[in-house]
Amino acid sequence: MHLTIHSHLVYDYAEPTDVLVQVEAARCPGQALVSDSLWLTPVDHFVRVPGHDEVGNRIWLRVEGRMALDYKAEIEVTRQAEDIAALPATPPHLLPGNIVDYLMPSRFSPSDRFAEFVAAEFAGLGGGACAAALCEWVAAHMTYVPGVSVATTCATDTFVQRQGVCRDYAHLLIALARAAAIPARYASVYAPDVSPPDFHAVAQVFLDGDWHLLDPTGMAAPQDIALIGVGRDAADIPFLSSFGRALFVEQSVSVVRGG
Repeated sequence: MHLTIHSHLVYDYAEPTDVLVQVEAARCPGQALVSDSLWLTPVDHFVRVPGHDEVGNRIWLRVEGRMALDYKAEIEVTRQAEDIAALPATPPHLLPGNIVDYLMPSRFSPSDRFAEFVAAEFAGLGGGACAAALCEWVAAHMTYVPGVSVATTCATDTFVQRQGVCRDYAHLLIALARAAAIPARYASVYAPDVSPPDFHAVAQVFLDGDWHLLDPTGMAAPQDIALIGVGRDAADIPFLSSFGRALFVEQSVSVVRGG
């Protein structure tokens, strides 16, 4: 699948401010960058640093005044559709050390609060069969409603509200998967059928020795997704973090199939 991506951000900074940006598609298995470019208004500092788990890059900026950024890319997604339900689990005691953290509760996915629910609702299921059932449960019990969640909304809030956006769907699925002893992490991505168009969030689960994408909103299939970065939850991979006061001006994201 060939994707054409364009993201555009404009913010104002009244005083010198450190800004961390993560909008570039990652160079990683399952996708190849055919071309990419980043245009930015002049800044006082610019340096790329590795993203979380060394997936993708973050960019440190030191800015003042108006900051405009345009990122464009042509990406060939080589990732194939797969039957998650058929994948075996990796027992926790056999997990690599760098995967263990993704079994643990995190700020927006407090999985320890869901252990009893998962044990009762999904008894007898394990591995990919359990992950698929969890994803189906979130899809069936949630309604996509922009504006009902805020920056502090976590998976327990979403579980009660049963409404939210892609970030909330992903946090809830991640919490449920970890409660089922399936390592899970948050993924920031580009995808063509997201409505309204924006940066998109999905989950990844660790099964059979590798990470696999799941989108409980149903808007993005693995073979249509361009990965930007990953983390324990949204706190690890915002597309823009300002370490000082920022004024939002405008933002747009376009992802289309083909050139």
